[in-house]
Amino acid sequence: MSRSVPRSKTNDYTDAMAATRRDFLKEQTGAVLDNVSRYSIDISMLPGNIENFIGVAQVPLGVAGPLLINGEHAKGEFYVPLATSEGTLVASYNRGMKLLYAAGGVATTVSDDAMQRAPVFVFDDAREAREFGKWITGNFDAIKEHAESSTRFGKLINIEQYAASRFLFLRFNFTTGDAAGMNMVSKATKVACDWIRDVHPKVRHYYLESNFATDKKASQINLLHTRGKHVTAEAVIPGKLMQQIMRSDVQKYYRGRQIINLASMLSGVNNNGAHSPNAITAMFIATGQDVANVVESSAAAVYAELMPDGDYYYSITIPSLIVATYGGGTGLTTQRECLELLGCYGPGNVSKLAEIVAATVLCGELSLGGAIASEEWVEAHDRLGRNRP
Repeated sequence: MSRSVPRSKTNDYTDAMAATRRDFLKEQTGAVLDNVSRYSIDISMLPGNIENFIGVAQVPLGVAGPLLINGEHAKGEFYVPLATSEGTLVASYNRGMKLLYAAGGVATTVSDDAMQRAPVFVFDDAREAREFGKWITGNFDAIKEHAESSTRFGKLINIEQYAASRFLFLRFNFTTGDAAGMNMVSKATKVACDWIRDVHPKVRHYYLESNFATDKKASQINLLHTRGKHVTAEAVIPGKLMQQIMRSDVQKYYRGRQIINLASMLSGVNNNGAHSPNAITAMFIATGQDVANVVESSAAAVYAELMPDGDYYYSITIPSLIVATYGGGTGLTTQRECLELLGCYGPGNVSKLAEIVAATVLCGELSLGGAIASEEWVEAHDRLGRNRP
């Protein structure tokens, strides 16, 4: 007979309840969770972050740097925490940071900021859906007022419209301050949609999310319309530095870049870079981000150019980088420490964090590209990425 996981209705977030659940799991499965039970986290902080708490999954944490950034929000040198179990990863980012430090640093730019909820409204026919779209445009100010009544920080920027059959799909675009803001925009959009349903006589029904926000999914629409932060990191690297640090001729490196672009087109990927999810995931785990958002955040566009003087221009644009410096997992003790290491904890720092993430990604792209061009990739993994005898 199956048994439910033990819970306390009155005081579930305690060491005693965590131990009770571990004992239950040992009884049910035979697994002994000695290491899972060793943690420094304050369990009283966990309501709203997790249920049925039993302990922690510890991930090794390394640091790369210094990373030199010439951004609008991130300025100066940073030491970047990376939580990963993949050997060579921290070393690779460290090498890229060394290259770009010598080249004068990384320039970073945040171009856009938006978080969506995408309801769909149902009508009797397509003409009613079309007329409803006109009504939405004409009543935007009232919709905005109702949406923003539920939040201190969320601001409704605009509402995109997409018609199909007898439905009108709407994308409510908000800014969300220093929070990632998914729950914030869900509540705000529901308040607005409830009001719309009550005052518009032709609405038959609405669903709060139609899947047009493409929450935690890669999508074409979010390559073109930002979900999170739209951020670019770019640098110009002297050819002699490419040879000294990457041990690769710039011409060879650039030719490899062009081949990668061709392969990316043929394979239909959402990223013509090498491995941006590596940096994003490692930084997300370290700093308390919602790691599932790596799906959207991993989309990227790389552009490279061989300059007339032999220097190498390289940039990466991440159109849907979802980060937060406040709320969610960012306040947990170890994650907060990592954000503090970057000078990014708390309000007013989310664009700074976005620039640091993008700059770190750029370093990793250049480092891995150099390893492939110089034919050192496998050798590096054999030397640093193996923990087997």
